Amino acid sequence: MANPFFKFKNFTVWHDKCAMKVGTDGVLLGSWASVDGCDSILDVGTGTGLISLMVAQRSEADIHAIDIDEAACLQAKDNIAASAYRSRIQVTCTSVQEFAEKTDRTFSHILSNPPYFPNSLKGPDKQRNAARHNDTLPLEELLASCNKMLAPEGKISLILPESLSDALNEITTSYRLYPTRRTLVIPTPGSAPKRILVELSRSQETACETSQLIIELARHQYSADYIQLTKEYYLNM
Repeated sequence: MANPFFKFKNFTVWHDKCAMKVGTDGVLLGSWASVDGCDSILDVGTGTGLISLMVAQRSEADIHAIDIDEAACLQAKDNIAASAYRSRIQVTCTSVQEFAEKTDRTFSHILSNPPYFPNSLKGPDKQRNAARHNDTLPLEELLASCNKMLAPEGKISLILPESLSDALNEITTSYRLYPTRRTLVIPTPGSAPKRILVELSRSQETACETSQLIIELARHQYSADYIQLTKEYYLNM
């Protein structure tokens, strides 16, 4: 039986009631996002609350976490309530589309590890399907909603399959959002990139900082770059 929780250095994340468990994608985004100086952060599709907890550890921002899955929101609330960051993180069960329509707030940084399987065969688990497949949150709707809530000098950070790079570029151009950082995530040396980490802003003049990140040199042998990125969180890094 899989462990029902994942213990980090400064908090513990229970994930037994969530469709999507603690995984590398969330850890990557939570570690990579530049949140220095942020006063307000929105975490779209929070799931267990992992990313909110990670960026709370590295910032003094007030954080609003949202998810459409009620069970995930309840677990995120429990995880956050058990942490040292409970006073700065609020969880709401809602879609980003509805939240963007109703709120008049803007955020200095919006983070999302969204569902991204547009055409994949679905399994019998409806909760897991909602977390993995983008029927309820197409990429264009995610970015449209984020664009409404983004502060003038704000940033959006996403982790996506590398195969969505071209689609992302088309959509961001239509909203006049421009990449300021972009990291290709490579599982092992010599393999093709599987994920991209992208930071977007409204500044067309800012040059895009590009990089690559290799996760493992061999099985369970993590690269120096990955260790450096995540060492504030993992117990054994």
